[in-house]
Amino acid sequence: MSSAGARTSADEVLAKAAEISGVDLRGAEAIRDGSHAIYRLADDVVARIGRLGSIDDARRELRISQWLNDSGIPTVEAETSLTQPVIVAGRPVTWWRLIPDHRPSTPGELGSMLRALHALSQPTEFELPAYDPFAGLRERIDTAGMLDQDDRTWLLQHYTRLRGQYGNLPNIISPCVIHGDAWQGNLVVPPSGIPTVLDLDKMSIGRREWDLTQLGVDYTDFSRVPLDDYRAFVVSYGGYDVTEWPGFRVLADIQELRWVAFAVAQSIGNGNAAAQAKHRIACLRGQVLRPWRWEAL
Repeated sequence: MSSAGARTSADEVLAKAAEISGVDLRGAEAIRDGSHAIYRLADDVVARIGRLGSIDDARRELRISQWLNDSGIPTVEAETSLTQPVIVAGRPVTWWRLIPDHRPSTPGELGSMLRALHALSQPTEFELPAYDPFAGLRERIDTAGMLDQDDRTWLLQHYTRLRGQYGNLPNIISPCVIHGDAWQGNLVVPPSGIPTVLDLDKMSIGRREWDLTQLGVDYTDFSRVPLDDYRAFVVSYGGYDVTEWPGFRVLADIQELRWVAFAVAQSIGNGNAAAQAKHRIACLRGQVLRPWRWEAL
């Protein structure tokens, strides 16, 4: 990308957006710098900077937040005193209320939220997109400079295999609202004790099993979730165990390929991410036995 937006850093985008909105940047703290850049600001405001060209996505996230809160599912709230979104160099900046001193949800809390979310009727005020688990995957593999030809060829073949297997899954009988990135860190619990949903950018219409797969994989392939905690997740969701669903392995393999592609994308100028990407690829290729140990990036 050679556009102005691509050349403008997140710090520069934030500075211009703050100037437009009259936001105080003194003491601003970067929380995350990934596909979205997130900053903690004064007065318990959080700035979220989207990807280049993701203006429609940012507008939808604002509507999703209001809709979920109105529907009885506590969700991160937009800062209503500020104009939303602000567009700087083709990147949307949205302002949110800080959720203080929170912890990740337990598996049981996550299961309860997903049960409520999946039971919602689809919104009528706006349209949610159909979820595509392969979005951006091939491009990340094709353009990754850190991959040698052998790994790139294998990953592309694996991608093609999974697309075929996914296409052969039974049709979705009852598509529902899904979070799209449902893990314990995206449902947090502040001192009030009320679990609150974060990261709305992948909220879509799709298979409920996709939302259940991340914790299922943490249990089956990584042993990050003890048996009792996984049982609590299943019970709180209503007794449905996704690991016993015949299509689970297909969704699990797609999710793990997405996690590999993320590490690959983070590898530019980051030696730790590059080493982690190599390790993850070796795991997928069967060179490392389960349970796997992958470091967070």
